[in-house]
Amino acid sequence: MTALVFEQFLSTPEVGAVFSDASIVQGMLEFEAALARAQALEGVIPARVAPLIAQACRVERFELAPMIAASSVAGTLAIPLVKQLTAEVAQLDAEAAGYVHWGSTSQDVIDTAMVLATRRAVELIDTRLADLIAATCALAERHRDAPMLGRTLLQPALVVSVGFKLVSWAAPLVRGRERLAVAAARALKLQLGGAVGTLSVMGDRGPAVAQRMAADLQLGVGPGNWHTQRDEWVALACEVGLLCGTLGKIAKDISLLAQAEVGEVAEPSGGGRGGSSAMPHKRNPVASMIALAAAMRAPHRVAALLSTMPQEHERGLGNWQAELAEWPGLFMSAHGAVNALADAVAGLAVDTARMRRNIDALHGLVFAEGVSMLLATHIGKSRAHALLEACSRQVVAEQRPLLDVALAAVAADVELNTKVSPDALRAVFDADATARRASALAQPQWDAIRKAL
Repeated sequence: MTALVFEQFLSTPEVGAVFSDASIVQGMLEFEAALARAQALEGVIPARVAPLIAQACRVERFELAPMIAASSVAGTLAIPLVKQLTAEVAQLDAEAAGYVHWGSTSQDVIDTAMVLATRRAVELIDTRLADLIAATCALAERHRDAPMLGRTLLQPALVVSVGFKLVSWAAPLVRGRERLAVAAARALKLQLGGAVGTLSVMGDRGPAVAQRMAADLQLGVGPGNWHTQRDEWVALACEVGLLCGTLGKIAKDISLLAQAEVGEVAEPSGGGRGGSSAMPHKRNPVASMIALAAAMRAPHRVAALLSTMPQEHERGLGNWQAELAEWPGLFMSAHGAVNALADAVAGLAVDTARMRRNIDALHGLVFAEGVSMLLATHIGKSRAHALLEACSRQVVAEQRPLLDVALAAVAADVELNTKVSPDALRAVFDADATARRASALAQPQWDAIRKAL
C-alpha cells in the first residue's frame, strides 16, 4: 500500500480511476456485450441471447477481489471473468450462458479493455495539454518583450525575452499534442482474433463481426488482429514518453528560475501548496517536482514496453503480460505531470523587475558578444575577441560596467577611436532592444502555434 500512496501522489484521481480494477473489468464486460450483439446481428449466435449477455455485463454484479486473485493462478484475468460472467448469464438463461465469449480469446477482451481505458486517459491528457498550451500562450502575451537572461550550460549568456523563452515551451507541446492524436488514432483499435488470430470459430462472419464491434465501441478496426503486432500500440506509448520529456524540460526551467538566488518566476502558493514541514519561509515548486518525476520515470517505462515487442509466434509468453503491467503507470505519470504544470503555468508569477536586476548585476558582461562583433567589423574577429576577453576580466576584477571599460578601450585604440562612436557602443547595451529582437525572431513560431490551436 505504501507504493500505491506515492504513485497516487505523482498522478491524479481522474486517470487513476481510468485504470482502476473496476474500470478495466467494466471495459472487458463492454467487449463481451459488444461481441454478443455483433455476433447476434451476423447470425453467429442466436439473436435472443445477446440482450441477456449484455444485461449481465455490469461490473457491480461481480466480486472483483476473488476474480483478481484467481487470475494469478489462471494466468489471465479473462478466465475468471468469463467464468463469473457465464454464471451470471446462466441465472438469467441457461442456454444463453453457453454463448458467452463465443469464438474470442483472453487477449481479445483484455487488449480491448486496455484500449478503452487508454482512450479515456489520452482524452484526459489532451484536455490538460490544451490548458497548458493556452496558459503558456497567455503568459507570453503578458510578458512578450520583457528582457531576461538567456543561459547556456547553467551560466548567463545573452539577453533574450520572456516571449522567446516561452516559445521553447509551447512549440514542443503543440507538436507533441499533434503527434499524440495521430498515434492514438492509429493505436486505439479493436482487438479480435480468436485463439490464433484467424477467427475460425466465426467462419466467414468474423470480419463483419469485428466491424460491428468496432462501431459499437467507437474504436478503429484494422485489417486483422494485432496480438503480436505491437508496433502501433507501443508507438503511442513512445509519444507519451516524449511528452513527459517535454514536460520535464518546462519543469526544469521553472524550478531553476524559481530558485531564491534567481527569483525570476514562482509557482502559485497558498492552501498548503509548496510548503515545508520544517521551514515556514519555503515556497517549493511542487508542480515542477511532479513533472520532473514523470520525466525521470517515463524513459524506463517506455524502454520496458519496447522490450516486450519481440513476442513469440501468434501469442506471446510473459512479454504481453509485462506490457499490461507497465502500461498504466506511463499514462498516470503523464497526466499527473501535465495536470500539475497546467495549474502552475496558469498561476505562474513572473518577476520582470528581478529579471532586469539579474541582467544589471552582471555589469553588462552579457553584451560582450555584441560589442565583440561590432568591433570585429573594424579590427577582425580574433583581435576583437581578445580585446573583449581582456575587458571582461577587468570588469570582474574591478566590478565596473563593461560599457565604461569598453568605451575606455575604444578611446585608447588608435584604430578604433575614429571608427566606433560612443553612441554605437551604447546601443549594444540596450536590453530592451535586444529583447525585442529576440521576440521578433520567435514571432513566426508563435503565429504557427496560435494557428494550430
